[in-house]
Parts: sequence; C-alpha cells; structure tokens
Amino acid sequence: MADREAPISAAAPAQAPADAPAHPIRALGLPGAGAIAVVTTLLGLVVLAWTILFVTKGRFLKHSFERIVAQQTQREVKVAGDFQLYFNPLNVKFVAEGMTISNPAWAGKGNFFEAKRIDSRISTWGLITGRRRINWLGLEDGRIDLRWDKDGKRNSWTFSEEKGEPLDLPVIRRALVQGTMIRYIDPRMQVEAGIRIHTVEAKDTQFASSIGFDGAGTVRGTRFVMNGALLTPNATVSGGRNQLRLHAEAVRTQVDVSGTLPGATEIEGADLHMNIRGANLADVFMLAGIAVPDTRSYRLTSALTRRGDEWRFTGLKGRFGDSDLAGKMTVKMTRPRMLLTAELATDTLDIVDAGPFIGYNPNTLAAKGAAGAITQVSGTPRLLPDAKLRIDTLRNFDAKVHWTVRDVRAPSFPVSNIELGLDLDNMLLKLSPLNFSMARGTVSSDISINARRQPVFTDYDIRLSPTPMGTLLAGWGVEQSGTSGTVKARVQMTGLGDSVRESLANSNGRIAIILPRGSLWTRNVQLSEIDIGTFVQKMFEKKLKEPVQINCGLIGFTVRNGVAAADPILIDTQKNVILGRGGFSFRNESIDLAIRADSKKFSLFSGQSPVGLNGYFARPGLNVISPELVARAGVGLGLGVIASPFAAIIAFVDVGDAKAAACGPVLEGARAAAQRTTKGKPRDDVGRGTTSKSENGGRGRD
Repeated sequence: MADREAPISAAAPAQAPADAPAHPIRALGLPGAGAIAVVTTLLGLVVLAWTILFVTKGRFLKHSFERIVAQQTQREVKVAGDFQLYFNPLNVKFVAEGMTISNPAWAGKGNFFEAKRIDSRISTWGLITGRRRINWLGLEDGRIDLRWDKDGKRNSWTFSEEKGEPLDLPVIRRALVQGTMIRYIDPRMQVEAGIRIHTVEAKDTQFASSIGFDGAGTVRGTRFVMNGALLTPNATVSGGRNQLRLHAEAVRTQVDVSGTLPGATEIEGADLHMNIRGANLADVFMLAGIAVPDTRSYRLTSALTRRGDEWRFTGLKGRFGDSDLAGKMTVKMTRPRMLLTAELATDTLDIVDAGPFIGYNPNTLAAKGAAGAITQVSGTPRLLPDAKLRIDTLRNFDAKVHWTVRDVRAPSFPVSNIELGLDLDNMLLKLSPLNFSMARGTVSSDISINARRQPVFTDYDIRLSPTPMGTLLAGWGVEQSGTSGTVKARVQMTGLGDSVRESLANSNGRIAIILPRGSLWTRNVQLSEIDIGTFVQKMFEKKLKEPVQINCGLIGFTVRNGVAAADPILIDTQKNVILGRGGFSFRNESIDLAIRADSKKFSLFSGQSPVGLNGYFARPGLNVISPELVARAGVGLGLGVIASPFAAIIAFVDVGDAKAAACGPVLEGARAAAQRTTKGKPRDDVGRGTTSKSENGGRGRD
C-alpha cells in the first residue's frame, strides 16, 4: 500500500533518539584510569609482599638467598641456622645464624666471612641510591679474612676476578660487636695483622657504648701492637660523630691518634689529630715501605684525614734532632706503588741532622763531631759515606717532595737557603733542583739516580755561580782582607754504584774551578812559590797584604774510573804562573798533588820547588820541603864547598822565564791540550789528565 511505511534497509544505520547521549558512561572511563589501576595493583602487591615477609620474617627465602649470593660472589654461601629477611617497617632487617662465605680459590681453604649471628637493619634508601648505610649492626663471634694475593692484584673482598678494589665499608651508625676477629694479610706490603673487636657498654651518661679493639702483627718483619676504642656518642643516631682513640707501638715508635669520625666505619672526612715520636723517623716510614734518611729522635704532630684514596697530613710541625720541620704531606694509596707528596719547610737545619742525606749516621756525628764521619779501612781513614741506597724500598712508592731550609747551623760552613726538589718515578730518582746559597754565591745541582739499572747509575751536574773569593774564604774561617775577584765551578760526572763512595769510586767526568780576574794576598802567592827572598822583603816593608793580581786561573781534573788527574792546574798571576800535577782518587781517597810557581820576574832566592799535597781526604798533608828542594839545597851546598859561598846561591836563582797563560782557554775551562801561552803556543808545562800512582796513594805525574 502506498500509505504503508517503506521497509527499513538493513544497510541503513539506525537513527538514535534525539535526546540520547553521544557516548555511554562507563565506570573508570576517565583519562589515566588504566594507570591508576596499575599503580593500585602494584601497591597492593607490595603491601601483600611486605605483609607476607613481615609475617614469615622471610625465612622461606633462605635457600634462594644462598643461591643468588653465591652466583653473584662466585663463592660458597651457607646459612646454618635461623634466617630472616624482611622490611621492618621500612628498613631491611637481615638476620643470619651460622653464616659463612668462602674465600676465593686463590686464597686457599677457609672462609672470607663467618659469624655465629649477624643482626642488622639496612637503610632501604641507601640501597636504592648506592650510598650503603647500616643503621644497626649486631655481630657475634665474627671472623673476617681480608687478604691480597702475592702480586697485589686481587683481594678477598672484591667479589669478582677483576682487579681488587680498595676496602670500602658501608657506613655503620650503631653497632654491638662481640668476640669478633679481623685478619689482614698483604704479602706484597709484608703486612700481617690480627685485630679483636668488642663492644663495651658505658658506665656513664656521656657515651651509649664504646667499640674497643686491640691487636698485634708484623709489618716488614717488625712487630707492632695497638689498642683503642670508638666511643659512640648518644647523638650518633641523630647525625652525631664517633670519637676515636688509638695507640700503637712499633720498633722505637709510638703513635697516638684521637678525634672524630663521621661513622664507626667512615674515615672519609674524619677530623683526627696525630702525635708521633720515636728514635728515628725512618723507622715509621719503613713500616709503610717508604725510604727516608735516618734521623735523631723526633716528635711530630699533624692533623689527619682521608679523602678518597688519600691520607692527608696537614699542619705538620715538630722537630728531629736539633732541627725543626713544618708543612704538609699526602700518601695516596695506589697500586702498584703508593704516591708520597709533600711540601716541607725548615727554619734551621742543624748540620748534624743534614748528615744522613748523604749517608752519615746522625747519632755518631752528634757524639763525635766531624770525627764521626771518618772510618778506618785497613788502617787508612775514609771520609766518603758508604750507606747503601735502599733499592728494594724504592720499588714500593713514588714521590714528589719540595723542601726549603732557611739556615744551616754549622761553624765555618757558609750555607743557607736550601731548596730541594725530589721526584721519584718508578725507581728513577731526580734531585732537581738541589740548590743552596754559599758565601753570596749559589750552588745549583741536578742529580739523577737511576735505580732501574743495575748497578745504579748516577748523573751529577753541580754548578757554582760566580762567588766572591774573599767572602767564600771568610765563610770557611779565613780572613778575606786583600782578596777580591770571583770563583765559579762545575762538576759533571757519572758513576755506578748504590752508595756515594761506590758511585764516585767508579765515576767518569770533569771537575773545573775557574778563577776570573781578581787579587790575592802577596803572602799567599809568595808562600806558594816559597820565594823566601821576596817574602822576607815584603814582610820587612810591611807590605805583607799587598794584593797581587790574578789574571786568570783554572783548577781542572779529568776523572776516569774514580781517579782524578790534574787537567790542568794553571793560575796566571801578575808575578808568577802557578802549575800543578798529580791528582787524587775517589777509590781509596788518597791525594797526590804537587803545586809549584814559576816567577815572571828575576828572584835572587827562590825555592822553585813543588809544594806537595798528600795524604787522604780525611787526613790531608802538606809537604813544603820536597825532595826537589832538598836536592837543590844539596847542589847549592856542593857549589859552596867547591867554589865559594856566593856560588851556593846560584842554585836558588830564578831568572823569571815563566810563560804567561792565554786566558781564553783558561776561562773556558778547557783541558790541558787546549791551553796556550800568550803567544799562542801550546803549553808543555801542564798535566794532560793522566796520573800513574795517585790511585794507590803514590806520587802522581802527568
């Protein structure tokens, strides 16, 4: 029918009522509802897990704990008795009875850790942030075995096969420890120690408790004992600090340390004070494997703290022997060698206390004075020190030290303003600079001691800047009136050996002392020539101190295998030419020199004979009446008998034919072969750097 409604097509969409909502309302259909549901579910699971753990104390996790920790540490882990692991309420409570963790395989049998009972509350937030903190620790009958392997590469507390890390204990806020022993072994540093720890309840209201410790052991074969306590204030729980008291004794040394720690096991940022005293400062450094020169009795105080792997000693001050010391020092505990750095200053250094720096015993020097530096070998005196370089100790550490000394207390020893820079890098020791002031001049030195080589190789370069001769003589106790001019010098040598004596006994090189233009007393010049006539004339004319001009001078030696030969000794003055031959030996410290002066002017009565300098470094001798002078006297006596008394004088007449020196080669420090007369001709009257007998103490020749 036409008026009937047409059927609705199946494909046509149904029309919603005009008042129907566009989207039906569903529960939790708001944005983020899914996330809220997930979070709520997780919180519920956390609460459920917390509840289960709290109710069961987590005892069912015992075997899972053993398995997981064993896999992570690659050690055998066992808990023989009760086990608890749960949140109480927020911190992690961990309890284990009869717990053991084995040592790594390389450490042999035994356990790294074992305890009858361990009860702890561990900060959950600390576990999340990595800043490990134990708010409470109860440890009963514990045993902890801390050890390094013999190569110093692995240790028992680093739970991997990688390189051993330094011991880094968690912060422990409060602790109750009973019957616990810690054992520490480091074969490379030659340290073995056992320390007992126990808690003592306080009997007053100042401290809640104290953790006492005592122990003993050996360091490099030397036994030590120690005792002390960590006094835990009541305020520690609210962020206070622990007070430390430590006393240790070893060899002839006593150490007291006191101050505060941020936590019972937290040394980082500690505020400590150290007082150390003993018979020899080298003793305590030797315990740490560091070589320093011997000293007389000492006493030092210092502030002490730790920053990372550095132990810092600041505000260091005290005395050793009759000398003072101040500054700061840092010991950085690195592998394979620790690093020592120091900035030191001394106001007054007593000469006795300086002796050990070149190998002399300070106590012997203090008791005997200068004679304490002399020893007897086969009936002959020896002066050069023979103390051995501690090569085995140099392998243990590196060092960078800067030390200044304002004054040196010593009679007739004009030295001050010492500056020492010491750098030790893997057994290569450099003393640079090694400078000091001497009589308004400066001695500058660079010395390298290479202990990487065997035998030890030493390179010496010592320089004296131009120094007034008069002031230098006055410093050694000689009147300087009438003496002017300057002197400069240089020593360049190399030597083999691990002591000063041995190194110089096997040395090669050059020694040169240069005298530029200046003046000397007439008396000194005439005595060198034994010009009796002129000397008496000057004496009667009251012109004994009349200055005589030095044109130039060189006292040079060539050193071969420890034997130094004059090369040349040549001093040109206004009135004569002074020449020297012979030499000396570092091997047996003998001296065999002959000095003579040829006049440039006619002299009626001149000895014209060498003055002999002989003996040893420790006991030199002067031979004025030499065989040549005796021979000439014999000739004069013969002529007097045969001819007349006037003929006897002829043997002592000097016609004044000395050849003046060209000062160019002299001032350059050139060897004998390069020396010339003022006419440019080679000199045939100076030694050429050879000597035949001075090594054995006999008479030297060129």
